[in-house]
Amino acid sequence: MISPEQITGLILAGGRAQRMGGIDKGLIPFLGKPLIESTITRLKSQVGQILINANRNITKYASYGYPVIMDETTDFSGPLAGFAAGLKVCKTPYLLTTPCDSPLLPTDLGIKLATEMTRGDFQLVYASTKETDGKVWAQPVFCLMRADLQASLETFLQKGDLKIDRWFKELDSSTVVFEDAQVFANVNTPEELKRLEEAFV
Repeated sequence: MISPEQITGLILAGGRAQRMGGIDKGLIPFLGKPLIESTITRLKSQVGQILINANRNITKYASYGYPVIMDETTDFSGPLAGFAAGLKVCKTPYLLTTPCDSPLLPTDLGIKLATEMTRGDFQLVYASTKETDGKVWAQPVFCLMRADLQASLETFLQKGDLKIDRWFKELDSSTVVFEDAQVFANVNTPEELKRLEEAFV
């Protein structure tokens, strides 16, 4: 069994947040506190250590007491660039990734993904959700990967491909379906933020 101490948590806060008018999403107030605080609270018991991937407001993110790592490129290349930065400094056998703007993050995310990884000896396991219409949707930025995937990811990125699902297809991967899609809800617009706050209360 994979224990929390074997896992490093990586919070992805490096995006542009264009649909939020370019505001740094991790620092947007959610019920009076920056969004990233909800993520940290729900993640910290699931992992041995936490890293924050950010490309601006570094000092503010660093004030939470965790190492802040930046993408190696300055073009806001998306989640895979964050994955690559995290893998480069990860000192545990596994890396668990989550975005900074999902304040209802499941507190059993790590254990469920780790259980599936152990079951099939996979390289990477990601979350999926079952929607009310019965369709299953991948939630690829919520994933547990082996820390030895750094070379694989760097080779993939060198091809100029940034599509997360295409990299997953190159790996021995699996998914865990979570019944409650709401726990993976994230904030892309001011309207979504308002709805999430109302759902949380």
